[in-house]
Amino acid sequence: MLLPPSLKKGETIGFFSPSSPATVFAPQRFERAMDYVKAQGFDLKAGALTGQSDHYRSGSIKARAEELNQLIRDPNVRCIMSTIGGMNSNALLPYIDYAALADDPKIIVGYSDLTALLLGIYAKTGLITFYGPALVASLGEFPPLVDETFDAFRAVTTEHVTLPMTYKMPAQWTDVMIDWGEQTDAKPSYENAWQFMGKGQVNGRIIGGNLNTLNGIWGTPYMPAIETGDILLIEDSLLDIATVERSLAHLKLAGVFDTVGAVLLGKHELFDDKGTGRSTYDVLEEILDGQPLAVVDGFDSCHTHPMLTIPLGAQACIDFDAQTVSLSQPWLAGEHAGQ
Repeated sequence: MLLPPSLKKGETIGFFSPSSPATVFAPQRFERAMDYVKAQGFDLKAGALTGQSDHYRSGSIKARAEELNQLIRDPNVRCIMSTIGGMNSNALLPYIDYAALADDPKIIVGYSDLTALLLGIYAKTGLITFYGPALVASLGEFPPLVDETFDAFRAVTTEHVTLPMTYKMPAQWTDVMIDWGEQTDAKPSYENAWQFMGKGQVNGRIIGGNLNTLNGIWGTPYMPAIETGDILLIEDSLLDIATVERSLAHLKLAGVFDTVGAVLLGKHELFDDKGTGRSTYDVLEEILDGQPLAVVDGFDSCHTHPMLTIPLGAQACIDFDAQTVSLSQPWLAGEHAGQ
């Protein structure tokens, strides 16, 4: 396991567009996000494809890979953040400079389609990566939600931490859809709740990310092997119940639910239940068909706002009796005070 150094105030966050060209189709949100991050005391470095668009993507496969590699090779860049997700980050995996990243570990963060890169980098280097905010999609949101998202990111990547570090459930959450070009203030939100289905404690490595994206790397050298006792983080966005059933059935058929110790099930943004009245957890429960598996339902490391940041590859503890989710072992180099 390779631990990146913490991100310190005044250091540089580089951003890149591994799939969708958000810097082009969401210019107001992009500018607002940059202003917000700078106001938090960090410098920004734009990736080479900033302001570029090739229809559904920011550039060719090799151009997108080179954009990322330039940030990996820049010693002044201490954190690399995606601008948004999309559909095609997995195409970059053969062309990433893994050796350079292993020589100079840094924080890599994003969510959704970036799952492919986060897990691919972890598989190839052992580097802890971070399922967390994307510049445009997350940090272009309005307060107070953007503040909660950034505070959660900062708590996991920049601050001196006393272990174990227990996640605090946000009081409110939202998946309300408002056109980014028309949004002028904070989205309405709902009262939050996490559901803990299980007993005792589950200790294990957190692995996973966006369920739909996992389909693009499953069975490849870029997908870390699921190990006995792992805590599987899965979440999705804007999908219908039929698609979710297929994806969860795939995990069962692959033996994943026989191997993991628990599932962290993230909220599904604007889930389309096709009139069934069922939730993503209901689908998972049917797929399991009585198989015992501890599940936390509604966790906030997902497409909804605010978003908690999860270090993939780190050790965690879910206490189902106390109803807590905690990080239990170091995930940053030299930054933990211990028990």
